[in-house]
Amino acid sequence: MAHARHPLTHRPLNAALALLLAGLSSSAGAQDILTIAEREAMDLSEYHVTAPDAGYFDVAERMEELASTDNAILLQEIDDLSQGPSCKQLMKQEPITTHLRVPGYYPSPEAWELASEPLFQFEDNVAMLAGSFVATGDDYYSECLIRFLDQWAGQDALTDFYYDSMEPQAWFATESMIFAAAMAYANVRPFIEGMEEERENIEAWLNGLAHQHADIPGGEGNSCCNNHFYRRALYASMVGVLTEDNELFRFGVSAIHAALHDMTDDGAFPLEIERGRRASHYQNYALLYLITNMQVISRQGYDIFDLEVDGHTIHDGVDFLFTVLDDPAALGDMAPHEQYTGFLKDPQYFTWSEVYLQRFDAPRVEDFIRQLRPLYNRSAGGYMTLYFMDPEAQDHVVLDTKKQETQAFEGLGNN
Repeated sequence: MAHARHPLTHRPLNAALALLLAGLSSSAGAQDILTIAEREAMDLSEYHVTAPDAGYFDVAERMEELASTDNAILLQEIDDLSQGPSCKQLMKQEPITTHLRVPGYYPSPEAWELASEPLFQFEDNVAMLAGSFVATGDDYYSECLIRFLDQWAGQDALTDFYYDSMEPQAWFATESMIFAAAMAYANVRPFIEGMEEERENIEAWLNGLAHQHADIPGGEGNSCCNNHFYRRALYASMVGVLTEDNELFRFGVSAIHAALHDMTDDGAFPLEIERGRRASHYQNYALLYLITNMQVISRQGYDIFDLEVDGHTIHDGVDFLFTVLDDPAALGDMAPHEQYTGFLKDPQYFTWSEVYLQRFDAPRVEDFIRQLRPLYNRSAGGYMTLYFMDPEAQDHVVLDTKKQETQAFEGLGNN
């Protein structure tokens, strides 16, 4: 267990959500999963936006800390981002206004990668501009981000995505682009002087796109309520804060309440553990979006990290993850013990750890991510080591590829 350390006008969310009664259950311990109707019926009126410029961390405070740091990892991040992108070149990326359709990843990984390349480029671009601003304080990068997003907003980009319950990949892809844009924008908005028209355009675009996207409830028993719900909740919270939209914000909060309700007594997220050999990967994947979302919510003044639902807390989910990484047999009958572990070498999946470690003393988490820092996720927050790591936590990158390979193929407990 970890120990604590320290109004825009918008379209309403689809009323049909409240009418979809999905009696969902999971084979992972026959866990009761909140139906959409039950989720919609939760009274979350106590939650409202209190600080529209709070973002997901105190940017001014972190910039001041970075200005005087002698930490080698942070200095390298600053140096890399100080040679940031050319705004003129970035503005040449055409906004995606055509009918967006993306093939599924598992059936067609190569086709998926090709179709996703411009989407990933957008996410990397906005993350890099936000990161370059935080690293340097140079208005060139913050103002470029505003112009870049305004260009997409002005053409109603991303609003024409294909969705079918049997082919939801474009819907999945769009969700990460929304929170990539929103989180990058949150980093720079408090520091922008002028550009009021551009900011209004961006915020109206993000708000409308978030509502349009969240109006689709997702498939029963999976994307309605699993990690894709947690991803939608992340953009809902962030866009809700930026646009002072309490409806969106509460949609984001509902994912935390639902996830803790659905959690097994062991700390497993049932719909993630159902993923067979990728059960541990998806347990971690859920934490990536839940904990990042909790950070957004906490910046509005709520003790969301202390939330307990039916005796479950987010710490149970973290503990379960590292338990099954240490010993896959702890999965019991919920999933095969021969787990896919390739994700253990990929820093993008563990950016949640920097947020968690800023708040909690969690030695297993700290020991693991020392092998992966610096951590970056192009959509879920960007340069998270730069933004969150305690300069005293780790001074140098660990170049131990043998240990990474061992962790990836044999698990954490075999080192």
